[in-house]
Amino acid sequence: MNEEAYILSHIDEEDKQLAELYRKAHVRLLRPRMLAGHLQGRTLKMLVRMHRPQRILEIGTYTGYATLCLAEGLAEGGEIHTVEIDDEMEDFIREQFEQSHWNDKIRLHIGDVREIIADLDGWFDMVYIDGDKRDYCEYYDCVFDKVRSGGVILADNTLWNKKVWEEPHPNDKQTLGIIRFNEKIKQDKRIEKIILPLRDGLTVIYKL
Repeated sequence: MNEEAYILSHIDEEDKQLAELYRKAHVRLLRPRMLAGHLQGRTLKMLVRMHRPQRILEIGTYTGYATLCLAEGLAEGGEIHTVEIDDEMEDFIREQFEQSHWNDKIRLHIGDVREIIADLDGWFDMVYIDGDKRDYCEYYDCVFDKVRSGGVILADNTLWNKKVWEEPHPNDKQTLGIIRFNEKIKQDKRIEKIILPLRDGLTVIYKL
């Protein structure tokens, strides 16, 4: 038994629908590795339970797996707005949400995240960034003023398959985007931050 297998055998099980979603994604989609998965999904739920946000914004829905985990942790009356730019994923996503116990907490938006965020009123207590890695800095700048003081921003994939401490290829825009984001976060005095070595790296940012 390896480390991950041991961990998975000693934490909460994932919801049956999440396990089925994971299976469907590996059968029907080209990039199933992008799913959050069991360990990260339980981590996201736990972070929501601990922070107790009322409103969450997610950038990058993909299959909706992480969305469902975030929604699962929300208290009664909480809501999550999730934004996906790929309209070809909409039918798959809506199918998952409509089958879930938490559909009433979820608001799905299809389109460019910058335009959608500009139209969303009110504050967010938590933001989960898991969109195009080239645009992480821009996402961060777009959402920062919409996050309450004491709010949390989570950024996924910030270790990016261990590429961030190697010399990137000049055409590797995804890696360059993550490196720029990590440096930006490092220098930002408005926040406290830590990178958790969870799967591909999860940065937890606390807004002062």
